[in-house]
Amino acid sequence: MSIFDSWNINASGMTAQRFRMDTIAENLANANTTRTLDGEPYRRKVVTFAEKEARTPFSRVLRNSISRYAGPTYRDNWTSKGVKVDRVSEDTWTQMNIVYDPSHPDADENGYVTYPNVNTITEMTNLIDAQNAYTANATAFEASKAIATRGLNLGGGGG
Repeated sequence: MSIFDSWNINASGMTAQRFRMDTIAENLANANTTRTLDGEPYRRKVVTFAEKEARTPFSRVLRNSISRYAGPTYRDNWTSKGVKVDRVSEDTWTQMNIVYDPSHPDADENGYVTYPNVNTITEMTNLIDAQNAYTANATAFEASKAIATRGLNLGGGGG
């Protein structure tokens, strides 16, 4: 793996975690939204990550051709680099919050209002997790950069 691969992996991790933090912020902002444009209460959104596919039809042909000469260890090291946002889905497994408030404009005939399935504690915990993952990727990126800089200084005689 080259130093550029590690930078790309860390950058993809930071990008994905930033997107996750944006989605969490959207959930928190809509924690009391009882009516969206489609007339339903807001549903919590969940981000799912997947391994970034670095394989194209050409790369598969190249990998298979090279592995004939380089052996199976080359094929085993030919992996995807980084992470990507696979999808953003609505949380349908957590129940919505039902609150008795007959004065609310969105109350049903029995006086109950359906609030979003957003739990502030869960969202804040997920936000801390995403922030820590972002920081870990940023720290790894900085360490890789420092290693590359030190190598350039040693190789260039400046060190």
